[in-house]
Amino acid sequence: MVPLKRRKLVSSHAGNAEAEGSGAAVKFPSVVIFLLERKMGASRRAFLSQLGRSKGFKVEELFSERITHVISENNYINEVRTWLDSHIRGQSLQPAHLLDISWYTESMRAGRPVEILERHKLQEQQINEAAAVVFSVPSYACQRRTTLQNHNTVLTEALSLLAENAELNEEDGRAIAFRRSEAVLKALPKAVTNLADLRGLPCLGEHSLKIIKASRKGCDVLKDGVSSEVETTRQSDRYKALKVLTGIFGVGAKTADRWIKMGISTLHQLQASGETLNQAQQAGLEHYEDLNQPVAKAEADAIGDVVQKVVLSVLPGALITLIGGFRRGKPTGHDVDFLITHPEEGREVGLLPKVASLLKSQGFLLYQKTTRNSYLESDDGPARLSSNMDRFERCFSIFKLEMNPGTTRSGTPRSSSRTESQSDDHSPQTPGGVHENGLDSRRRSWRAVRVDLVVSPISQFAFALLGWTGSKLFEREMRRWAGHEKAMSLSSHALYDTKQRRYLRAASEEEIFAHLGLEYIPPSERNA
Repeated sequence: MVPLKRRKLVSSHAGNAEAEGSGAAVKFPSVVIFLLERKMGASRRAFLSQLGRSKGFKVEELFSERITHVISENNYINEVRTWLDSHIRGQSLQPAHLLDISWYTESMRAGRPVEILERHKLQEQQINEAAAVVFSVPSYACQRRTTLQNHNTVLTEALSLLAENAELNEEDGRAIAFRRSEAVLKALPKAVTNLADLRGLPCLGEHSLKIIKASRKGCDVLKDGVSSEVETTRQSDRYKALKVLTGIFGVGAKTADRWIKMGISTLHQLQASGETLNQAQQAGLEHYEDLNQPVAKAEADAIGDVVQKVVLSVLPGALITLIGGFRRGKPTGHDVDFLITHPEEGREVGLLPKVASLLKSQGFLLYQKTTRNSYLESDDGPARLSSNMDRFERCFSIFKLEMNPGTTRSGTPRSSSRTESQSDDHSPQTPGGVHENGLDSRRRSWRAVRVDLVVSPISQFAFALLGWTGSKLFEREMRRWAGHEKAMSLSSHALYDTKQRRYLRAASEEEIFAHLGLEYIPPSERNA
């Protein structure tokens, strides 16, 4: 069966064939019409095309040099020329009349091509200098270069908090909308100073603009750096409880919501409730304070040294890559992720149980859970999964990182002016007010860090590297671009072309971008 898109290209006389099939002869062979789908929509274009053919007009599906009349709706002439230039691949556009839909509808009513009057011709767009667009960015985050230099921190932090709150309440649509708005502002080359600067920017929905413009109490984020909606959310008991409870390793939004409905909103209340916790949650509660402290790049590198030695002792020749935010150049992160592969396909199978066992025997793992690789390619293309989680062999762990003498848990020099008794008096507490293990964890010589180890076959390594580098929104937008713009399916395992019905192989991230028709963007500029 020939795919739909290809069937449209089978014959350049498709328009004639359809006219014949409609039962109406072509009455005006010198008039060859092309209806532009831009802003018109596919269904309306199909209806108008059929209407024209039924009245004896020659309406073609594809643009060619035979076209004499290009019809569009709600477009300026420069917009039509730009669209055609990007789609007709060098064909001549000069002979064609560029006309408004009004000429076409009047011709339909008259049953013949009416005279082309000045009002039928497309107009040039008049640019008001005062209303000119200040910034211009592509719609998809994967088309934009976003560094760590954010010129609109106040605005993005406000939107980020609302996105996080929506995520914690499992309102995915709202969360994504706020994240896309936030990402657009992060990509801007300079600070937004007034509302006019936002004109023409994509992805800024009504709610996001409302947050930026003014809240119900009249606060303006641009002027005051605050929004009453954001502050109300930040101070709400539910948001605070969700933040505390989902801060426990192994606890998601659903579990946190269930506990809140039981009257549990703090760590103390959770401990006193007698609620049964699984092993991951028990470890997460025990090491809560450590796991909610940022991890520095130096700490990630120290863990990487340990992981590399162990992996290479189990599988010589293996390749270990630090991924996630650290690969994008971030100085800190909430966890540390490593992607592991081997140049020889299949040598990586079953690696992680051995690595985890050895790390544990050497005293480096406080908790670990290993999952097997469950990914299989299908001749019919990738199955539609319930989530975007990949299916690699993976080890979720809490790592015991030994600290250098004379440094604190954050990696900064310990002050010699403070005595041990002073440290005891000011020992840190978790948000629930519980000392970790009843001790001042800053006196320990180690700290707990979340570490994920992911193993990929070399054939899937480029896709895994792309997917695990992030940012989360950048990857989401790449999958959206693949599906909506290229009729492809992208995951951390593979890229599948649904039109060609085959997998597209890639040995590097650059090749994946090329398959998708995207300009390559390096990791340091994927911080959407």
